Amino acid sequence: MYADSGHWTEAYMLRREFIAGAATFALSAGPLRARAQQSAARRTRIGVLIYSTPERDPNTQALLEGIRQLGYVDGQNVTIEYRYAQGRPERLPELATELVQSKPDVIFALGGDVMSHVAKATQVIPVVYAMSADPVQLGIAKSLAKPGGNSTGVTFLSDQLAAKRLETFKEAAPRIARVALVRDASHADNELPIAERAAKVLKLELLPVGIHDPAELDRTLETAKESGIDSLYVVSSRHTVGNAQRIVEFANRQRMPLVAGWGAWVQAGGLISYGPNVTEMIRQASRHLDAVLKGANPGDLPVQQPTRFELFVNLKTAKALGIDIPESFLLRADKVIE
Repeated sequence: MYADSGHWTEAYMLRREFIAGAATFALSAGPLRARAQQSAARRTRIGVLIYSTPERDPNTQALLEGIRQLGYVDGQNVTIEYRYAQGRPERLPELATELVQSKPDVIFALGGDVMSHVAKATQVIPVVYAMSADPVQLGIAKSLAKPGGNSTGVTFLSDQLAAKRLETFKEAAPRIARVALVRDASHADNELPIAERAAKVLKLELLPVGIHDPAELDRTLETAKESGIDSLYVVSSRHTVGNAQRIVEFANRQRMPLVAGWGAWVQAGGLISYGPNVTEMIRQASRHLDAVLKGANPGDLPVQQPTRFELFVNLKTAKALGIDIPESFLLRADKVIE
């Protein structure tokens, strides 16, 4: 009887130890599992709407680098969800709605032509944008100092630089007389009227040339050429930037100097560009993203503007076109491509 009682006592003690150990494991594992679930649930979600694709858009990498410098890494502490139109503007309204319905913590809209669709899709989700035009002129911000609503971002002020850009173009290529102002007709900007006023002062004839479908681009430019143009002024937008190489190649093939809004056009072979450092402006936008994710109200964050503008010159293109750019002009350039 005592032997049986001893076996029973030993078994009872082992059972108590097992239950206690299991309970301890459950208590320790429970919080770990809960923390893992909470961590996954807390991962910040950034929605990004792009005109072309993440791979083709030159500003996407600048955005990723900007947020990485601030400690955000896709797949680790943030999830980035892309929607991209693959260069088809008719897809943007649907993609903007789809992105809003996925309920990200914040949306980044790359381009004024993209932002206009995001603005229609949501007045609730915080939005940060980067655009060439003035958001006040487009009705997206009440003022640059205090935009109001659910959005803020950066503007390149490209339209306000139109007069200076055209003046610089005339200085670099004095022989120009009939300038085709090439722009995406569906892109909201104020560049044309400002350029038209500057053209009158400079005694230049300005011919607006609207491009729509990329498939019609060559035909549109050829039609413009038949009207007697001798140079191209390109209004930068997602559509024109996406077709920059084709536009530059047309200009050089026709021996026409080209001016545009920032350095990428000159690096592609255009004659000159005058405008902000777009990569730096995108990084500024990433700092707005950071502030919004930390709880700032986007409507209270001032829209950032460029404070420095860069003049790029492609000397190789100038020589091919037979344009002798003065040394004094080249000394003012921030970058000369030879």
